[in-house]
Amino acid sequence: MISPFTGGHATLKYENRELEYRKEKYPYVAQFYEDDETHEQFTTTEMDEANLAQVYNQYRAAYSVPFVDEIIALREKYGLSALKMSAILGFGDNQYRQYEEGYMPSETNGKILKACQNPMIFETFVRNSRVQLGEKAYAKIMDKLAAAKKQPTDVRQTLIFGEGNRTGSNGFAPMSLERLRNVLLFFIHECGDVFNTKMNKLLFYADFYHYRQHGQAISGLSYKAIKYGPVPVHWDRAYSLFDDVRQEIVEFETGFTGTRLVATSQPDMDLFSESEKNTLRKIAETFVHMTAKEISLVSHDEEAWKRYVGTAQLVDFNTAFELKAI
Repeated sequence: MISPFTGGHATLKYENRELEYRKEKYPYVAQFYEDDETHEQFTTTEMDEANLAQVYNQYRAAYSVPFVDEIIALREKYGLSALKMSAILGFGDNQYRQYEEGYMPSETNGKILKACQNPMIFETFVRNSRVQLGEKAYAKIMDKLAAAKKQPTDVRQTLIFGEGNRTGSNGFAPMSLERLRNVLLFFIHECGDVFNTKMNKLLFYADFYHYRQHGQAISGLSYKAIKYGPVPVHWDRAYSLFDDVRQEIVEFETGFTGTRLVATSQPDMDLFSESEKNTLRKIAETFVHMTAKEISLVSHDEEAWKRYVGTAQLVDFNTAFELKAI
């Protein structure tokens, strides 16, 4: 990186820091450039956003404030405008739109939004807003609420992601079956022969790289370190519970067998942000030609593996700032 101070070289650095936000201190890993000559520090806009995201995500998790994608999904689930959502929940006219744009809700409003993810609770707000909505709009929303209450719980959600919430242990990523399914489909299509071992590493590098760059992972999975490198918790379930991701047993000349993943449909990349799509493409391009054995050996050089192998602990996403392979 060229330094804006001297025109000379600047080195990328990371440092553990604390930031006070809403009267509480949150730890984060600050990333910045340092001028090799003057030691003056500077950041890019992307760095500033990633640094703040680490803090804001901790606050959202601590106070049960929904993430931006959850706030958008809540409104879209019932086919409502941001203005109507504000009216139903008793917010100011532009507040819901601002929350969708990233503005942090107050603790009180955050708890209201979280509670309204339950259709039965949201129904109470809708009933109390009947006059303001008008009979036609009210009836339409009530129909959608009735359908939402009948929607069965997908047991795969718990089998793959567990019963936890979005926290630092999964990089604050959405725990979405559809997003995970399409990440798997993407890597299978882009990398050709992908065996279980290689997919484990592709997911690890995608999640940890995106966390380092943007303060949030992609897949929603947590990770542990085993003999063959860092792997997603319940990875075996993740690869066996989607209809369009099949597992084929392959026998090698050595007599050993492996499990190859095969996709029977195309990935839907519209589910991902531009930064997520860029990360997925970068990981695929970096490791496409590596065998499962080669990418496993590379992952053994990562602190995420060396620090946690032989323990029962989940891998800390802050080890993303020590990635060596990418």
